[in-house]
Amino acid sequence: MLRLTGLFSTVGTLALSSLAGMLGVTFTTEPASAQAAYGSYVGVGPTFGLADDDTGEGRQVGGVIAVRYKLLEYPISFRTQGLIGAGTAVVPTISYDVPLNWQTDVYLGAGAAFGSGDTPSPVGDKTSFVLQPGIDHVLPNTNTVLFGNAIIAFDAYRNGGGTAFSLQGGVGLQF
Repeated sequence: MLRLTGLFSTVGTLALSSLAGMLGVTFTTEPASAQAAYGSYVGVGPTFGLADDDTGEGRQVGGVIAVRYKLLEYPISFRTQGLIGAGTAVVPTISYDVPLNWQTDVYLGAGAAFGSGDTPSPVGDKTSFVLQPGIDHVLPNTNTVLFGNAIIAFDAYRNGGGTAFSLQGGVGLQF
């Protein structure tokens, strides 16, 4: 019986010390919180359509609204640009991002351009495959992003002319 009492005493001591350890860990942990998507931003700026179709339409100056959502654990971003010129287009892409330093990423995106209307946008007037090389730079100690990119839209014009090419740049705010 004495051995049994000693065993219960040892088990009880271990259980209490384990419980105290777990409570200590429980009381010293910090509450969970969601991480911000560092590098994600919304921005605006000018766009320049540099190619035209067979009827001479397509070269133009317009505006761009750019959105980037950066995945934190992967070098991937979801990007969308709305181009507004003589015509409009929406260009969603998925990009592979390569950091040059803490503030600067270069990237190559692939996606589609969805042109609307009969007048070409800076990236054409029909649905087409696009490549989008670009660069994002965060100004140190701010939430301000400077961005620049090109959009190359293949077979982008209804009236012939082939590939559309546009350049965009602007300023964004991180979220």
